[in-house]
Amino acid sequence: MAVAPQLFTSRDPNAIAFLERLRPPSLAHPLGTDENGRDLWARVVFGTRPTLAAGVSVIALSLVLGSAAGLVVGYAGRRADELLMRVIEFFLAFPQVVWALAIATVMGRGLVVCVLALALTWWAQYARLMRAQVLVVKEREFVLASRALGQRAWRILLGHLLPNCVSTVLVKATIDVSLAILLLAALSFLGVGAQPPSPEWGAMVTIGRKYLLDYPWYATFPGLAIFLVVLAFNILGERVRDVLDPTSETWRA
Repeated sequence: MAVAPQLFTSRDPNAIAFLERLRPPSLAHPLGTDENGRDLWARVVFGTRPTLAAGVSVIALSLVLGSAAGLVVGYAGRRADELLMRVIEFFLAFPQVVWALAIATVMGRGLVVCVLALALTWWAQYARLMRAQVLVVKEREFVLASRALGQRAWRILLGHLLPNCVSTVLVKATIDVSLAILLLAALSFLGVGAQPPSPEWGAMVTIGRKYLLDYPWYATFPGLAIFLVVLAFNILGERVRDVLDPTSETWRA
């Protein structure tokens, strides 16, 4: 649906038809219409792309930045390690929504700004997790042997430490996509996320709450879409964990 929304609807998600405003679900409009007469099914379908893209982008940026920092500093140790831990503690001292709101207030509103704001705070979790994995793996025999043979640090980092530490981080990243989508929806709900007329789901819920008592379908269906995607990514994260974990029943089978 995110890749080819045109296959699921032929309607324009931003086409205004005031004569059709706030119509209940029907054959013509399966999910009803909004306050401007726009078809909610079309807006939910076309809203899949920005919602998923934003959630995946947040985690991808955080994963790259945090994993790189944790990998290098965990291997280097000493002062660099102490400095990184203080920086991580600073970012983890406040909830992510508070950080994102503060950054969005400075940089301006919009979905791209919220993605960057969340990534600038989320990286600390991946840095801490990657550092913890590196501290364990770098003391194993194959790493010690590589150092004794005089291999360069970057070869050890990319050839030995990264492949043996990345599985745990990937499992967290898969599950965190669902949390990123929820946080982006929350930021849209607070008015700093996606702006109208974007069909992003969080923004649709934000506007639909004004009509919740009289026209409940407006906010219900975008909210249901968020619920299903979050549920799907949580299930996917569990499956990725089972595949990458050698102690799981999948490996024993």
